[in-house]
Amino acid sequence: MAPRILLARHGQTRWSLSGKHTGRTDIPLLEEGRRGAKLLGERLCHGSWAGLPDVEVRTSPLSRAKETCELAGFGDRARDWDALLEWDYGAYEGMTPAEIQAARPGWLIWRDGAPEGESVASIAARADEVVAWARSADRDVLVFAHGHILRTLGARWLGYDASFGARIRLDPTSLSVLGWAYGEPAIERWNDTGHLA
Repeated sequence: MAPRILLARHGQTRWSLSGKHTGRTDIPLLEEGRRGAKLLGERLCHGSWAGLPDVEVRTSPLSRAKETCELAGFGDRARDWDALLEWDYGAYEGMTPAEIQAARPGWLIWRDGAPEGESVASIAARADEVVAWARSADRDVLVFAHGHILRTLGARWLGYDASFGARIRLDPTSLSVLGWAYGEPAIERWNDTGHLA
């Protein structure tokens, strides 16, 4: 069986709730985010997941991802990895999309990158590093990270430009699975928040 990559987005934070671009600022989880992380862990411990006993786990070093990983029950198996850091939003860090559009009408991060921050090519290269690691594994892998880097991973897994990430949104504490169909990279599950219901 070809390895899959399971993607867990971190739980809700004050900035993700308000729509602020949260790149490298280390914002803690809200209580809602902590509750969601525990529910995600319960889901992965039961049914067909059965606790994922053989899975290799990596997490972004930022506390919102690490805490989500720990609360979900995978902290003791996880290794920090800078490749899973969120997009560096540079001058747009902490701003909402509406605030950015007021200053720079027509801006789209998936096309324009972030001024004083990270380019589309840079985040795509980091995503490619994660994809190469996942595909070289002899077992499924699980990563805890952030919305834009995980969307970029989804695009690059499928062989699309990073800009495809604009079309595949992710909610906090969602679970996604990138796998295979007929020998080709495929999305098995995307933005699944059933454990939060």
